[in-house]
Amino acid sequence: MKDDPLFIVMAIAMLAVVGILLFGIGSFARGGEFNKKYANKAMRWRIIAQFLAVVLIILFVLIRGGS
Repeated sequence: MKDDPLFIVMAIAMLAVVGILLFGIGSFARGGEFNKKYANKAMRWRIIAQFLAVVLIILFVLIRGGS
């Protein structure tokens, strides 16, 4: 599984979601002007990244047989 390129892309997408989520949590914790500037952008990035990660997971399961 580690040699499967689709698995690697899927794992990178999931790590990107975690990274964006941590950035968003950090901006909320920081508050103030920084939060006002980046809060909505971080949420949009996270939603897009989550959508792509879910699509890649479904694609991986469908292509690899799901067994």
